[in-house]
Amino acid sequence: MAVAVTSLVGAGAVTAPSASALTPPVGITADDLPTWQTNGIVWSMAQADGVVFAGGTFSTIRPPEEGSDGGEQPAVNFAAFNAATGAPTSCKLSFTIGTGTATVRALAVSPDRRTLYAGGQFGAVNGVGASNVAAIDIATCTPKSSFKVASSATVRALAVTDDTVYLGGDFTSLEGQSRRYFGAVTTGGDLKPWTADADEPGRALEVTPDGRNVVLGGDFMTVRGADSHALAVVDAGTGALTKTYARGFIPTTSTVKDLTSDATGIYTGNEGTGGGVFDGRIALNASDFNQRWRDTCLGATQAVTVHQSVLYSGSHAHDCSSMGEFPNQRRKHLLAQSVDDPTLLGWFPDTNDGLGEQIGPRVMDTASAGGTDYLWVGGEFTTVNGGRQQGLTRFASGPDTSAPSVPLVNASSVKPSEVNVRWQSSLDLDDSKLTYRVYRNGGTTPVHTVSDSSLPWVRPQLSFTDTDVTPGSTYTYRITASDGTNTSARSATQTVTVPAAADSYAERVKADGANLYWRFDEASGQFAADASGSDNSGVHRNGPSYRVTPAAVPGGSTAVGYNGSDEYTYSDRKHSRPSSYSLETWFRTTTTSGGKLIGFGDRTQEPSASHDKQLYMTNDGRVVFGVHSGFARTISSGFGLNDGRWHHVVATQGSSGMRLYVDGSLRASNLLVTSSADYDGYWHVGGDTINSSWPSSPSSDYFNGQIDETAVYPSVLSGSQVSGHYNLRTRG
Repeated sequence: MAVAVTSLVGAGAVTAPSASALTPPVGITADDLPTWQTNGIVWSMAQADGVVFAGGTFSTIRPPEEGSDGGEQPAVNFAAFNAATGAPTSCKLSFTIGTGTATVRALAVSPDRRTLYAGGQFGAVNGVGASNVAAIDIATCTPKSSFKVASSATVRALAVTDDTVYLGGDFTSLEGQSRRYFGAVTTGGDLKPWTADADEPGRALEVTPDGRNVVLGGDFMTVRGADSHALAVVDAGTGALTKTYARGFIPTTSTVKDLTSDATGIYTGNEGTGGGVFDGRIALNASDFNQRWRDTCLGATQAVTVHQSVLYSGSHAHDCSSMGEFPNQRRKHLLAQSVDDPTLLGWFPDTNDGLGEQIGPRVMDTASAGGTDYLWVGGEFTTVNGGRQQGLTRFASGPDTSAPSVPLVNASSVKPSEVNVRWQSSLDLDDSKLTYRVYRNGGTTPVHTVSDSSLPWVRPQLSFTDTDVTPGSTYTYRITASDGTNTSARSATQTVTVPAAADSYAERVKADGANLYWRFDEASGQFAADASGSDNSGVHRNGPSYRVTPAAVPGGSTAVGYNGSDEYTYSDRKHSRPSSYSLETWFRTTTTSGGKLIGFGDRTQEPSASHDKQLYMTNDGRVVFGVHSGFARTISSGFGLNDGRWHHVVATQGSSGMRLYVDGSLRASNLLVTSSADYDGYWHVGGDTINSSWPSSPSSDYFNGQIDETAVYPSVLSGSQVSGHYNLRTRG
């Protein structure tokens, strides 16, 4: 948001140390603090000396929990709060209008901290006449009657220096004189000759750190007659153009909704509509206003602010795959990035979409009180971190009080010399790097300690091989995760008996080079352990049936059951297109609706848009191996396999074409098709997109039946290797 030149961020006033448990450079915890709420939308914020001002479209405020002492209080489109407690102060202002709905869309504090400027759509403040912009004496919390500026329409952005108030919005005149969407007045309210003359509304303003220029953001295509879409830099004294941006810099389908700055740069928040939009954030150098980096996440950014060296943003980001982050999935509303690098940092508190346009957060600001820094967030949301909280929330630089999630653990032993302990890395919403401790047989001293990083969409498998074991003996394992201050509870106990002889099937799969091997022995949870040695784990979705017996092969292993409607498992790690590969799995079903057995897709929690390298079952039980090479290319088993028995299927593709094996024998081949679609993706088992372009596409994308011993190889298995695996079988 636009604030005064001497804002907390720009002046470096926010200097409280971050909680020790946070993973640098993150300096704000993800723990939301008790904060009073509004009954509507918060559009604007500013702060001064430990007080946070909030403006918007609401009529009351209430305590953070329903039924709390104090009760609901009137607050007509404005409220002031103690930054440290989240409770309202004694400052009460009512922004009203004779006809229509009043709203406060912009707030900014003067550098001397004495005056609060407000913009929006309103006709009076505490009964004192105003025309969409007003000045408030902070000490007395009263409107300054001497500040009289008439704006012809809504004021949406403000920025203040020692002697000037810059305005942006929907207006085309100020004080009866032409000022197209941007203008300036003195701090006393006299119109200045400064003009920017845009052709469409202004939505954001930021005075540069040196005070020499003003950055404009909005819907416009031109400024002062020059092409400069959505973003421009003009001289703070004259309004003359300093820097323009061609329409390709920000697509014409996108606008700038917010601006903020620090000593080194200017940062934009962008929103797009339709196809080919830009919804992310841009970092510009303060020295020359050229791009330092840009973030191409989809999900319109509404608010940006800087704390220390981190850019925090409010959006509804749902697809960041274009920048190597998460694929299209459930919206994430609060994100953090270094001011020097667009890579997402490990800070993921969240809100819901909420009211109005259902976008979630609309504004952010920072404040400091009592040696603690606070990040305040306002908007349309009605929940924060899963709890009920409307319109306002806040986070602090410490203390960090939330422990990481309890690790999900799998332990197994397939040969007499070792036990393999595998676990899904835990999730902590403000600590990406965690430390894990493995405890054996109920001991208090860990037998293994390791640190590693994780994010909500990348929860890599970690592993420990215990070689201090005796054949025939039984061992138990439990694991904790710690952020350095808070430690999770110990995981559920995993009990393992070391075999007297090796599991020949599992050893053969690993010896033949599998780099993903899911045995499906988990008792519960979302973690699908990888036994290949590559730590290429999976994530179970929607709770499939665990530990199904009898399994496909010997060794005490179990299978997983899918319901045919929404259950599946996907690989946690993204993969590039394999040039040569083999897909192997066992399945058992009587379904007549078909479904995906295993395949490669570009999404994880949503149906994939790109999908191939797949084995799927048709409604009549045939298994089809398909790739996309110019168009759908398939080979088929030629007969139904939905007879309720365990079947083994292997598909291979490489320089020698496509081959499909069923129960150890080659059933179909196409030696001419040596390539597949080129995209980065994830392996899926049990379900994913199978659209009508695929021959004999089934009624369901999801498989109804049991699957076991799924493996992916980065090479083509030979016929003898395939038959060797099948010959180690046990029929169920």
